[in-house]
Amino acid sequence: MDNLSEALEKLKLASTDSATDSVESCLDCLLKALVNNNTEASVKIQEMGILPLLPTLLNPQSSCTPKVANIIAEMAKNEFMRSPCVEAGLIPPLIQLLNSTDQEVLLQTGRALGNICYDSHSLQAQLINMGVIPTLVKLLGVHSHNTALTEMCLIAFGNLAELESSKEQFASTNIAEELVRLFQKQSEHEKKEMIFEVLAPLAENDVIKLQLVEAGLVECLLEVVGQTVDGEREEDIAQLKTASDLMVLLLLGDESMQKLFEGGKGSVFQRVLSWIPSHNHQLQLAGALAIANFARNDGNCIHMVDTGIVQKLLELLDRHVEEGNVTVQHAALSALRNLAIPVVNKSKMLSAGVADVVLKFLQSEMPPVQFKLLGTLRMLIDTQAEAADQLGTNGKLVERLVEWCEAKDHAGVMGESNRLLSALIRHSKSKEVVKTVIQGGGVKHLVTMATSEHMIMQNEALVALGLIAALDLVAAEKDFVGAHLVSVLHKLLSDERSAPEIKYNSMILICAVMGSEPLHKEVQSLAFIDVVSKLRAHENKTVSHQASLTEQRLTAQS
Repeated sequence: MDNLSEALEKLKLASTDSATDSVESCLDCLLKALVNNNTEASVKIQEMGILPLLPTLLNPQSSCTPKVANIIAEMAKNEFMRSPCVEAGLIPPLIQLLNSTDQEVLLQTGRALGNICYDSHSLQAQLINMGVIPTLVKLLGVHSHNTALTEMCLIAFGNLAELESSKEQFASTNIAEELVRLFQKQSEHEKKEMIFEVLAPLAENDVIKLQLVEAGLVECLLEVVGQTVDGEREEDIAQLKTASDLMVLLLLGDESMQKLFEGGKGSVFQRVLSWIPSHNHQLQLAGALAIANFARNDGNCIHMVDTGIVQKLLELLDRHVEEGNVTVQHAALSALRNLAIPVVNKSKMLSAGVADVVLKFLQSEMPPVQFKLLGTLRMLIDTQAEAADQLGTNGKLVERLVEWCEAKDHAGVMGESNRLLSALIRHSKSKEVVKTVIQGGGVKHLVTMATSEHMIMQNEALVALGLIAALDLVAAEKDFVGAHLVSVLHKLLSDERSAPEIKYNSMILICAVMGSEPLHKEVQSLAFIDVVSKLRAHENKTVSHQASLTEQRLTAQS
């Protein structure tokens, strides 16, 4: 340490008269000390007041510059040295050095900046604002043959790409072309992994997704899949997962997805289809997720159903009733749910036996599978009276729905169960379905659903309750009383925030339950006539008209 103190004193003197030789020897001594004991040497350098001298030594023309940058990089490995480096004003001269043509200067400068800004979003954001991204992308293109420099750029990209503010800057460069070109040249697993780590956060941006597709990344990914699908080494399994996951991520962008779909004739789309019957779970998963992503507009959905994709997905699900891979089940159900959205697809999918296969997962205890199962059935029966009737009279299904309506730990499952229960009644308009729901204990859940914070769910519940009252009021009477239906309707009508359709359907329901003596008494005791008469002046004509009719009914039966 005595040698270090001496070297630091000399450096102070030498830096003032720019004696290059003596500066170089002092820098060598500093580097040696940092290699021997980084922490102790860094503390000494800071205590001796050397940091403020370093910006002037970061001179692009000086032969000392790579060593100075290397010293900064070594010191900044210590977390306690990063703020002092920033306060000493080292970042602006380091950024200027990124314009150098000297590869050693570039490498050490990149290391220094990377270590100073390590794990600091605010400092990384500062680098982005100072325009470091276009400079680094340019460096990658110019020096792609230099392994160390390439790795430095990739590490920097990986850190910066995590920040949302970086995506716009990256999108304005040719980063997609450079990364794809670099990927195509790699044969080593580690190098490919480094590039993957940059691609994944970048591909979250829709503009960059399209750029990557246009630069040929998909072809590279398909090649990786082909090379690793039968591999048993850990690195093969890892690469297969990364490549197929990235492929699915690219399909999340509307433009990139549509470009790869190519009207259902795209070679990429065809390759992805071939993954579904694969024996590899990772490929099955990626294939099903890809179909779910392609199925994001009606045109694609209709084409896919017409070309037999449903059968492939059903066969896949059948294989996983026993094997029970939850992620594959979830992905395949997601794809079926999306495919069932266009009206023209519903009857075709029902005829193909989708509902029967989906019902095989009714005993699943996994909330993600339950959620998608419910959503798929709800999409299938929308406007399909016969299917709604068939499913609505399935006692086991209704029993399970009622059970899931109480799944308070899983709001999504609870909400979807309520919505499917309501949909079975609304689309079947069947007394038998109503009877099954009443016997299964579903009425109280529909009353609770009418108080939901989501207007669409409130409305669906009120319409279903109206049908129950119209089709079998006698059987439902006890449940209506027990669930305080009349009190709920009073609150909905009194609440100024209730939407017009909620008020309208609440009044329809009030009229429907008047045929029950106990419910009629409750209506009278809560002075509904006062609330309803106020609604005659409602700005919505449908509501005001229904208020007049309801008032007449209440007056006549008072």
